[in-house]
Amino acid sequence: MDDGMVVATHDVAHRFPGTDVLFEHLNITVRPGETVAVCGPSGCGKSTLLSILAGWEKPWHGTVERHGIGRIGWAFQNPYGVPERTALDHVVFPLLAKGMTRRAAEPQAMEALGLFDLEYAAGRRFADLSGGEAQRLMLARAVCARPDLLLVDEPTAQLDTRTVHSVSHVLGHLAGQGMIVMVATHDPDTRDACRRVIDLAEYAPRGEANA
Repeated sequence: MDDGMVVATHDVAHRFPGTDVLFEHLNITVRPGETVAVCGPSGCGKSTLLSILAGWEKPWHGTVERHGIGRIGWAFQNPYGVPERTALDHVVFPLLAKGMTRRAAEPQAMEALGLFDLEYAAGRRFADLSGGEAQRLMLARAVCARPDLLLVDEPTAQLDTRTVHSVSHVLGHLAGQGMIVMVATHDPDTRDACRRVIDLAEYAPRGEANA
C-alpha cells in the first residue's frame, strides 16, 4: 500500500435527476490509517457518497481525487451470494479473478474468514448461513484481496452488540495496517468506534437534513 494514498472530495454535491440535492459543498480528505464513519439520517446520501468515492457514481458537482488507490473493496448493506456455493467459495472468488490459483488463494481467503470469526463456516453453503454470518462473509470477501480503500455500507445491521464491537475492532486494525476504511452507518456504537465522523446532515442544502 502507498503511504501517499489519499481520497478527497472537492466541493462535491449530488442529486439524482428530478430530486432535491442530497448534500453539497463536501470537502473531505482521508488518508491511510483512518476509520471514518459516514453518518446522517435515512436518505441523506450515505450509500451514494460511498459510490461516488468508489468511482461508480459521478458527482452532480465537484470532483473526487483518488491518489495512489489501486484496489477498492466494497461490502454491500444487503448480503448476497450464490445459495449453493460455500462461504469459502465466495471469499476466494476475488483472488481467483486476480489470476491466483485456487490452491494459492485459499490460505489468504481463510485468513480473511478468520478476521471475522468465520473459519468454522468455510464449508457451509451460503443458503445455510444466518443473516449475521452472511453479513460478516461480505466483509471477509471485501478485505481478502487487501484493498487500499475499503468501503463498507451498514456493516452491523444484523449483528449483536458483541459482534459489532469485534467487527469495529477488525476494521480499526485494518486501517492501522495502512488501509483507508470508510463506513456508512447509523449505528452509534460503530460510529463511536471510528476515529472520525462525517455527518452528511451538516452538508444538506441550507443546513437542513433530508428525511
